[in-house]
Amino acid sequence: MAEIGKDIVQAKDLLQSGQLVAIPTETVYGLAGNALDSEAVALIFETKNRPAFDPLILHTASIERVGDFVSFFPEKLKILAENFWPGPLTLLLPRKSNVPDLVTSGLERVAVRVPKHPLTLALLESLDFPLAAPSANPFGYISPTNPQHVDAQLGSKISYILDGGACEVGLESTIVGLEEDEVVIYRLGGLEISAIEKLIGPVKIKDHSSSNPAAPGQLDSHYAPRKPFVLGDLNVLVIENLANNINFSVLSFADFFPELSPENQIVLSPEQNLHEAAKNLFSAMRKLDEGNSSVILAELLPDEGLGRAINDRLRRAAAK
Repeated sequence: MAEIGKDIVQAKDLLQSGQLVAIPTETVYGLAGNALDSEAVALIFETKNRPAFDPLILHTASIERVGDFVSFFPEKLKILAENFWPGPLTLLLPRKSNVPDLVTSGLERVAVRVPKHPLTLALLESLDFPLAAPSANPFGYISPTNPQHVDAQLGSKISYILDGGACEVGLESTIVGLEEDEVVIYRLGGLEISAIEKLIGPVKIKDHSSSNPAAPGQLDSHYAPRKPFVLGDLNVLVIENLANNINFSVLSFADFFPELSPENQIVLSPEQNLHEAAKNLFSAMRKLDEGNSSVILAELLPDEGLGRAINDRLRRAAAK
């Protein structure tokens, strides 16, 4: 399995030699390689078994460094960057020619963000290139939110995991771009829409697509456990599955079901806190997927604030 540690110099040396390193961010752990090295980028796709039509996100240390690989920074998006970087915000910006086509899946815009994690920011500061870093897991599976998740899935394929502890946000970044001067949300994520709209006014939320996405993380089926994942009214689903003697587990927002064993259910937030639910979502899905049930039952959360992004992940986990 991979070595897990906090040695930024070791991570830097591996990245400079064209190898991949798992890095912590406030959202999820990323599988990082030199974004300007086509061979390193190809290795990311190979290691994750990720389709080449799904673009990657570039991570850099500051807004000042974006000019190294972006040709133009629209004012509306710059306002967002100045207010929310470092943080769970990704911007789609016109790319320079030094960004390999494989990073953007041949598209003219590149996804960029500055992650909010001290270890990874220190690593990025020490490098003279940005890092391409999708989530550090096999493509389509539940995103990793601690080093052990990464090691369990990719530890045999990479040599080093930079240990930054558990992720603070637990959901991927919100992806934002411009279409004819209109601000568009391509992926709901860890930055709430209300915070964006307070700065720049109303935005358009774009439905994700099943193929040829314009931005990373837009596929219909994604963030999914291996087991069947069923969304609905848990009060109904639990009764039905008990009556049919189905071996199931439950992922709920705040309710505990006394008729079920504790090991077969996880409550995301007993206090109904959406931030706590977001932080716990992927680790809870992973734990139930590794349990002994044959199906996972879940419910949608209140469709407000971070609940919208959580529901996006739940729907895609349940997509066929």
